[in-house]
Amino acid sequence: MGDILIGTCSWTDPTLIECGRFYPGPSLSAEARLRYYASKFPVVEVDSSYYALPGEGTSGLWVTRTGANFIFDIKAFRLFTQHPTPLSSLPRDIRASLPSRIRVKNSLYYNDLPDDVLQEIWHRFRQALLPLDSAGKLGVVLFQFPPWFCTGEGQYAHILSCQQNLPQYTIAVEFRHNSWFDQVNMEHTLSFLRRHNLPLVCVDEPQGFSSSVPPLAEATADIALIRFHGRNREAWDKKGIGAAQRFDYLYSQEELAEWVDRIRYLASKTDQLHVLFNNCQQDKAVLNASQMRLMLESYRNE
Repeated sequence: MGDILIGTCSWTDPTLIECGRFYPGPSLSAEARLRYYASKFPVVEVDSSYYALPGEGTSGLWVTRTGANFIFDIKAFRLFTQHPTPLSSLPRDIRASLPSRIRVKNSLYYNDLPDDVLQEIWHRFRQALLPLDSAGKLGVVLFQFPPWFCTGEGQYAHILSCQQNLPQYTIAVEFRHNSWFDQVNMEHTLSFLRRHNLPLVCVDEPQGFSSSVPPLAEATADIALIRFHGRNREAWDKKGIGAAQRFDYLYSQEELAEWVDRIRYLASKTDQLHVLFNNCQQDKAVLNASQMRLMLESYRNE
């Protein structure tokens, strides 16, 4: 059975810090918070890399502030996943190099940018992850595609392009449109991921929406991921709210128990399984992550 690493999708979420129930003091430095988190969990997802390109210096600091076996999963920059990207989130020199017809836009999409600019952005993203990769602390690069990213040949081609632009790293794929797993497309989706050694991100989330993906336990590569988004149906598709509200949910013991056998199954099919809680409202994610770890340990000891 592969290693099971349990953690959360953030260690810097403001509501986690402000609630005062996880970190030992409100005035901890950024360094001390990461050190403390890493003393409790073996893996974390970096969310800030979705909003702006990470820096090589920052990832180097993460290396020095965590133990030898700690793992970082990095969320891909939103431009790469075809989300609208504010012009202001691009590095200043790249903004200055853009044609005037592009500089006047508030938000950009991947296909808006010239190929040479895209390649420079990919290069900087690759470089930023090198310290983590060199230290053996890089897990996967998470590509969470938007709800309008429906199944289709163009979308398959884009996923492969992303993989080709990060050849030395493992990219994991999270879909947020149910067309990928309907009766017509599910087998094609899974076979595509397996054929290209792309880990599917399995999810727990509210059901019944076009953006809902079923709670599958499918291994498509040597590493597997599960992300727990909570089951807050009222907020799932609500417009104009932030992530803290959308994922505001505390799993019950019974709801977590639904996943114990699935987790053990995925671990039996892979070398490593990352179980990440994204219900990052106050200390709900760290509570549920700790509960899941205890449940799995109890199961193993029976």
